[in-house]
Amino acid sequence: MTMITLRQLRYFDALARHLHFGRASEAVAVSQPALSMQIRELEAILGVALVERRPAGIRLTAEGQEIARRARRILSEARDLLDYGRHAGEVLSGPLRLGIIPSIAPYLLPRILPALTRAHPQAELQLRETLTQALVGELQQGELDVILAALPVAGADLETHALFQDRFLLAVQSRPDLDERRRVDPRDVDGASLLLLEEGHCLRDQALNYCEGLRPAARTGFGATSLSTVMQMVAAGYGVTLLPELCASVEVRDERVALLRFQDPQPQRTVGLVWRRSSPRKRDFEALGACILAALGPAGQPLPSPVAEIFAPGSHADA
Repeated sequence: MTMITLRQLRYFDALARHLHFGRASEAVAVSQPALSMQIRELEAILGVALVERRPAGIRLTAEGQEIARRARRILSEARDLLDYGRHAGEVLSGPLRLGIIPSIAPYLLPRILPALTRAHPQAELQLRETLTQALVGELQQGELDVILAALPVAGADLETHALFQDRFLLAVQSRPDLDERRRVDPRDVDGASLLLLEEGHCLRDQALNYCEGLRPAARTGFGATSLSTVMQMVAAGYGVTLLPELCASVEVRDERVALLRFQDPQPQRTVGLVWRRSSPRKRDFEALGACILAALGPAGQPLPSPVAEIFAPGSHADA
């Protein structure tokens, strides 16, 4: 009896993702004829057509869609099996593919990397920085081992481990009459002045959720790809933004920007690790989490020098 090979499943998985023989062959580093031959052999073994070949391109048949779903699961489990054999001994040794979102990466990595190198010199960290949705997809497909993101992250096949709370501050343009002791009510933030990252960034969704008083018609159409751009707009007086406390020491170096705290309960995000439930490397991920917390200090605070506490509750920002 002819058996299906992991190579055939890997080639078909690439074709199912790219829906193009040329791009799929590039993704798995083989020639297009070789990939096409393996797909045809897989179809012959299974006795079903997986791909509908048309002049305008290709698409998966109904059977092909189901086989693709099952192939992804088999390939993920095969990778987990390989990981188990490679990492059954020493914790955090060898390659670790870490995905991290842009609103965490530049602010936390400079503190994590030296601590990780000291504690686990055999670890070979491979980094991938992009938006949460893309990271989760790559994690589920086995292209990443673990991701560091804002929780919650949905997925029945995923396990999460919360690490720390990161409070949000209101960044406004500084002016002589601004009382920085005042605490802000999120409902008092003017939606027309709120500067946000573009669609797809979790910070955008969190800001809109926290500022419940925003009127949809008043929300600005501005959308930036980086917090640095947003902060420059705030400094120039074009609006205000919600800034994670983790980012403040890097992003607020301009005297034209002031930071205000919100009223209790202060809005915050939970930052943590996410991995596949089927992964055998839970010890590695827990060790990585411990290393991150150690890099943050004994209190687990994102900032080495917390922003000065602002009192006088009940007042609000002139935003």
